[in-house]
Amino acid sequence: MNVFQIRTALLSALILCVAVVAPAQESPAFQPGSVTVVEATPVTPEILERLQAEGFTIDAREGERVRLYVSDGQLTALKSMGLTIQVLGHQPDPYPFQPGAKGLGVYHSYTTLTSELQSYAQTFPSLCRLESLGTSVQGRTLWAMRITDNPDVREEEPEVKYISTIHGDEPIGTELCLYFIDRLLNGYATDTRVRHLVDETDIYVVPLMNPDGLEIGWRYNASSKDLNRTFPNYPNQFSGTVYTATQDWTPYPTEVGLVGQWIAAHHFVLSANFHGGAALVNYPYDNNGLGSVNSPTPDDALMKALSLAYSRTNPLLWNSTTYPQGITNGAAWYAITGGMQDWNYRYTGCIDVTIELNSVKRPAASTLPGFWSTNEESMLTYLESSHWGLRGVVRDARTGAPLRAKVTIAGNTQPVFTDPATGGYYRLLLSGNYTISVEAAGHETQTLPTVTVTQGEAIRTDVALRPPSMPHSADTNGDFIIQREELMTAVALYQAGEYHWNGSGHAPGAGPHNGPPHTSDYAPQDWRIDAHEILRLIQLFNSGGYLVSVSATEDGYAPKAP
Repeated sequence: MNVFQIRTALLSALILCVAVVAPAQESPAFQPGSVTVVEATPVTPEILERLQAEGFTIDAREGERVRLYVSDGQLTALKSMGLTIQVLGHQPDPYPFQPGAKGLGVYHSYTTLTSELQSYAQTFPSLCRLESLGTSVQGRTLWAMRITDNPDVREEEPEVKYISTIHGDEPIGTELCLYFIDRLLNGYATDTRVRHLVDETDIYVVPLMNPDGLEIGWRYNASSKDLNRTFPNYPNQFSGTVYTATQDWTPYPTEVGLVGQWIAAHHFVLSANFHGGAALVNYPYDNNGLGSVNSPTPDDALMKALSLAYSRTNPLLWNSTTYPQGITNGAAWYAITGGMQDWNYRYTGCIDVTIELNSVKRPAASTLPGFWSTNEESMLTYLESSHWGLRGVVRDARTGAPLRAKVTIAGNTQPVFTDPATGGYYRLLLSGNYTISVEAAGHETQTLPTVTVTQGEAIRTDVALRPPSMPHSADTNGDFIIQREELMTAVALYQAGEYHWNGSGHAPGAGPHNGPPHTSDYAPQDWRIDAHEILRLIQLFNSGGYLVSVSATEDGYAPKAP
C-alpha cells in the first residue's frame, strides 16, 4: 500500500462526513476524499478571475503564481487552461502528533491542546476562563480562553480576539496562540506591560477553530467546507448590521455558525485571524464586488496603520520583497467570497485582519520557538492598538441606564455599537478631529461637538441620550416651564462650583458621577454648571416655557416666545 492509499484509508477510518453542494458554475465540483495542492503559473488577472468564477479554492497568490486546492477533475481543467502545474502535496495528510506531547514548541493535537488549556485555566483562576463555543461536526470542542483581571465580570473594556487555524492544515497559529496565552498568564505578576493589558482589556484567544481539519491534516472541516469561504457574504446573505438584524446561522457550516454566534453576542473592537502559506498581513475588504483589485473600506487609513502595528516589529513580514512593509489590501491580493474578516467588519463593526505567518504552512516543530520570537512583540503591540481612538459610555439621560446604541463618525459609513450590558463603546481612530453622532431606539440622536483624538490611550466621551420630550433637569415638576424656585435650585448648583448625583437627583458639591448629568451641563459636560450655562437656563426661564428640539442649539431645548 503506497502513502496516498494509507492516507485515504485513514480518512475512511475516521468516518468523515463529506456531503457537499456543487458550485453553480459548470467547473468540476470538488470531490471529497482527496485533494491535490498545486501551484499554477502564469496566472494572469483574466485567468484569476476565471478561477474565482468557477469555484476553485485559491489559497495564496504571489505575482503570476497561485496555489490552489483541487480535485482530480479540477486538475484536468487547470491543465486545459495552458498553465504550468506543480504538485505540492496531497490531502488528507495527518500529522504524526507525539502522544501526550505538552509544553511550548511542539505541535499539539486537539487532545493535547485541550489538556494544556485546561491546565492554564486551573493554574490561573483569577485571570482566565476556558469557555466552550460548542462542538465541531465530529464532536470536538471549539475552545476560547478569556484572559482579563475580572474574568467573571463584563467590564467596560475593549474586547479583542485572536482566532487561529480556520484551515486545518495551518497549525502554526495554534502554537503561537498557546505561546501568547502563556506569555499573558505567566507574565502578569512581574511584567507591568502585560499587567496593564490584562487589567484594561478583555482578551479572547481561540487557538483552533477547525479541530476536525487539524486531526486529519487537511484544509476543510469534516463536511468538506472551507470555513474561510463560507461566512455570510455581503450583500447577498446579509445587508444590515448586528444593530439592525439577527443573522440566521442555519445554512452555514457548523464551526462558522458557532464562531459567528459567539462574535455577534460580544462587542469585539479588534481581531486578528492567523493563517499559514504566505507572509503578510491583509486587511478588508477581501471583496467589495470589484474583483481582485484594491478595495478600501471607509477605515482604509486606520486598517493600514493597524496592519503596520503588527508587521513593523516582525522582520519576516516587514522585510517582504513582494508586499511593501508586509501588508496588503485583501482583495488586492486576491478576492475571496465568504471571508471571516469582511463579515466581522461589516456586520459587527469589529476590525479584523488576516495574518499569514509563514510561506510554509507546517514548518518543523524545532522552528516554533523562533516563530514565537518573531511574532511575540507583534501580538502584544497589535493588542495594545485596541486602545486607540475614542471610548465612552452611552446612557439614558433620565435613568442613567446603559443603552444599546450606534456610534457613527461624520464622513464614515461604518458604525460601531455599544455593549448594552455596560453602555460602553470603543471607536478605533487615528489622530484627528471628529464629529460623532450617537443614536439609540426610543431616544433622540445626539451629535457631539468636535472631539480631538490624539495618539495613545483613547479619549473618553460619555453620552446621555434623552428620550423624546424629556423635561429639562431643572424642571422638577415636568411642566415644561422653568419656575422661579426651579431656577434658584439650579443657581445653587452653579454657585457650588460642582454638583453630583445623589441617587435620585442632583445635589451641590463633590460626589459620585454615576447618574445622568444635569441638562444645563452641556458644554463641556464636566459636572460643573458654568456662567454661560446658567445664563442659558435663565433664557428658558424668561421665555415662560420651552420645547424639546433635537435641532435646537446648545442644550437641545428651544425657548417658547415670551
